[in-house]
Amino acid sequence: MPSEKITVSLLSVAAALFLTIIKLVVGYSTNSLGILSEALHSGLDLIAAVITLAAVHMSDKPADREHHYGHGKVENFSALLEAVLLLLTCSWIIYEAVHRLTHPNIHVIVTVWSYTVVLLAIGIDITRSISLRRVARKYNSQALEADALHFSSDILSSVVVLLGLIGAQMGWMATDSIAGLLVAVIVIFISYQLAKKAIDALLDKSPKAVELQIKEVLKQNHEISGYHDLKVRSSGGDIFAAFCIHVAPDQSIQDAHDIADRIEKHISESIRFTTHIDIHIEPEGHSESVHVEDCIS
Repeated sequence: MPSEKITVSLLSVAAALFLTIIKLVVGYSTNSLGILSEALHSGLDLIAAVITLAAVHMSDKPADREHHYGHGKVENFSALLEAVLLLLTCSWIIYEAVHRLTHPNIHVIVTVWSYTVVLLAIGIDITRSISLRRVARKYNSQALEADALHFSSDILSSVVVLLGLIGAQMGWMATDSIAGLLVAVIVIFISYQLAKKAIDALLDKSPKAVELQIKEVLKQNHEISGYHDLKVRSSGGDIFAAFCIHVAPDQSIQDAHDIADRIEKHISESIRFTTHIDIHIEPEGHSESVHVEDCIS
């Protein structure tokens, strides 16, 4: 299991815990909905970070007798769960923001600590988001990508809260509640993207970018005359692909096998992630195929 994935997940847990505590303390002391909503957001980030840590640990377990395709779907499921947690956060933020807008007697106290905690949060969120996204791309980890989206949404929402604090200090108390509502809108948008991607992976929707890469490899290969029945799916950080290739009818079994090996190696190098490729070999003319020159349609 890549220790880098575990390390970056542990750092995210620590960062989320720290941000949750300081936002709660400053939010309650200043009565700022913007900061309190951010504290709740960070609290959900903490839960999500713990889920991510568990998911990357479980998903990297090898295939066994009961799980022939490994445990990669754990990452996709954890990403969907994180999206649900974010939507639950939004429901409380929206409720409290509407309540405060209809009860304008609630006063927000803006102090130097209000600005300090928001600016500190932005700095930490930027650092964690960049680090998580880098490792997520390296290992094709949807769980880490979901965690990165959490921290990315925190950056945007913290900026909104900062603007709300400035407005409240100028006497426009409603701006803090409006900031809370804008945080909720941002989180809903991020949650939708995250949930859609997770559901697509759980339902084995073909990852188009990877599918195009495989088609490009087949197009460039001059040892085959065509292919058909290309199927691609993802499971966690792993890519599974299956297809049939067409070779000359007089090709020996050994030569056809060697061609398939070279294609498999080329695809693995092109995709860069862990790949599991199943190639069926057929003689040209045995069934309808997609000819190499028509690979990209």
